[in-house]
Amino acid sequence: MQPLGTRPLLPATLALWLLVVVAALIARPIMPIDETRYITVAWEMHLADHWLVPLLNGEAYHHKPPLLFWLIRIGWMIFGVSETWARLVAPLFGLGALGLSVVLARLLWPGQVGRDVSALAPLLLLTGAWWMLFATLTMFDLMVAFFALAGWIGLALALRHGQMKRGLLLTGLAIGIGILAKGPVILVYVLPPAVLAPLWAEAGTRPRWLVWYLGLLGSIVLGAAIGLAWALPAAEAGGPEFKQALLWGQTAGRVKDSFAHKRGFFWYFPMLPLLLLPWLFWRPSWRALWLNNGAWRDSGLRFCMIVGVSGLLIFSAISGKQPHYLLPLAPAFALILAHGLVVGRTQTRRWDAWPVIAVLLVLTIALAMLPWLLERHARLAGKLDLPDWALEQHLGVVSALALVGLVAILLSLKATMLRQIAAVITVGAGLFLTVHLGVFPPARLSYDGAPAAQEIKRAQDAGHPVAFAGDYHGEYQFLGRLTKPLPEVPYREIVAWFVANPTGLVVARYTEERLATGPKPVYVQPKRGRVMVIWDAKAVAEQPDFFKH
Repeated sequence: MQPLGTRPLLPATLALWLLVVVAALIARPIMPIDETRYITVAWEMHLADHWLVPLLNGEAYHHKPPLLFWLIRIGWMIFGVSETWARLVAPLFGLGALGLSVVLARLLWPGQVGRDVSALAPLLLLTGAWWMLFATLTMFDLMVAFFALAGWIGLALALRHGQMKRGLLLTGLAIGIGILAKGPVILVYVLPPAVLAPLWAEAGTRPRWLVWYLGLLGSIVLGAAIGLAWALPAAEAGGPEFKQALLWGQTAGRVKDSFAHKRGFFWYFPMLPLLLLPWLFWRPSWRALWLNNGAWRDSGLRFCMIVGVSGLLIFSAISGKQPHYLLPLAPAFALILAHGLVVGRTQTRRWDAWPVIAVLLVLTIALAMLPWLLERHARLAGKLDLPDWALEQHLGVVSALALVGLVAILLSLKATMLRQIAAVITVGAGLFLTVHLGVFPPARLSYDGAPAAQEIKRAQDAGHPVAFAGDYHGEYQFLGRLTKPLPEVPYREIVAWFVANPTGLVVARYTEERLATGPKPVYVQPKRGRVMVIWDAKAVAEQPDFFKH
């Protein structure tokens, strides 16, 4: 096999990233409740011209630091307010993380091996199901992955290339800006390989360890200073409750909850295979991992193993377990897999990609048979309880998946490494694109809050007060470009609220069964398995008992 570094893998990675992001921007709305909430925070900060304290529904928002909101605001100040820029910020950090994985690979493995690993690892990372799932979402974990990689690059510069001052300065900056991205959690990714440096540093480049740990302490102090430069003024500006939550509650509270086993220690472990999908079903992946079985003799692999294992164990021990918290660990797994493929010069066979293709074809056949099964098995139909839009483009989705499978089969007929990799990538990327272009358009109304947000906007502009029944997470503020918050009203107090606000409207959500027993709303929209409605005083007057439960 020719050196992978001479192949056009990096341009292919960039092209695939662009295709995935454009497909998501075109086909998928801003997803509730996380994406809508975070873009709403940026919108309210923009409206209030506020930089220090994040705002949600008119109140201080202490759950996340401001970097994402700042960057969205800055883009809006340059390009004007738009959904597109708000949704591009996080994916651009994902693209940057792919680029930093190239740099890290070349620092960990100098020479041709590093060049080959750096060509292959970003492609493996991008096409992993875990990474691709979050690659287009406006969340914080791609930002954390970017700054974690920057911190790891600093460590590699310091210990592998003799640039201790420069490397530890970069690590300190990565910690500090990472704190502004998502808080002290950046330390979970960066500190373990730094503290355990004697386990992975090569004998010829080992510093005096007292000097190393003093320098590392300086990096941590620098990072903390960057984070506190925002947190302390923001805490004072946000008030006592915001101050307590920001400086103590968010971090200490999560650790405390984990000791109470809110989610069990092993909760993450069943999810680990997702980090390797679809490569988990590809025989050369297993051979590559086997060829790394002497990994402890390679300092670069020791580094990646320390990052992955320590991160998994630490996150298993603390609270707030969410699947995407493991996302910044994915580059370490991609580097390990790429190294095994490169160093082992794994021989590929024509049938290597067939298990991955078989999974796709089984899914395609199951989807093709679904209408027939639902028609003949009422119990299955009742158990699945599919929404009305689920089979709207059934034929198109099945045809697209079949076409993806056919292309993958044709690619796999040649036994070269790159053709086999292309076949696996075709399956993963094809499935992603089919879901976005075939499933999201008919499902859009169930997830897109923009039509309801425009109704709310028209009501507020006409002078009608609008409230939200239950807990409100800012789903409609940016989508409707609302300039006024929506006060929260308990469901049982809707009638009382209308007494005080007879010209007002209330936004609420119900199951279809519950709504069928009530009066007629002024607006109805399906909403993720429930129904979103807008009530006016007339509806309450017609059937007040409905609102007392």
